[in-house]
Amino acid sequence: MNHAPPPQVTATPATLELIERLRAEHGELMFHQSGGCCDGSAPMCFAAGEFLVGEADRLLGHIGGMPFYISAAQFEYWKHTQLIIDVVGGRGGMFSLDGPTGRRFLTRSRLYDDAEWRALQLAGRV
Repeated sequence: MNHAPPPQVTATPATLELIERLRAEHGELMFHQSGGCCDGSAPMCFAAGEFLVGEADRLLGHIGGMPFYISAAQFEYWKHTQLIIDVVGGRGGMFSLDGPTGRRFLTRSRLYDDAEWRALQLAGRV
């Protein structure tokens, strides 16, 4: 039985609403899963092109039609899980566009089941 690979990043309805609000204010957006330092491991939201994606970054997927990138090192850490981008109350990362909204993006995750993992492997995505 052939299974299509699951998306590697998804978004909650609250996340999609905040993305639309930020897109209306800032134009097209992009996301990068932070690997620590100043903002912990928060997903960071930028106006498209304001964050320079490097060779070590990979496109994980799209949320709300916006590209979502992750560094190779972070991907190795998270690759066994589907990232679920959610929104909670509080201040976002200091460089992220969600900062002044009173809500912030948050990464949740769930482990892939065996069939999903095999589908991702067959698709060459892990």
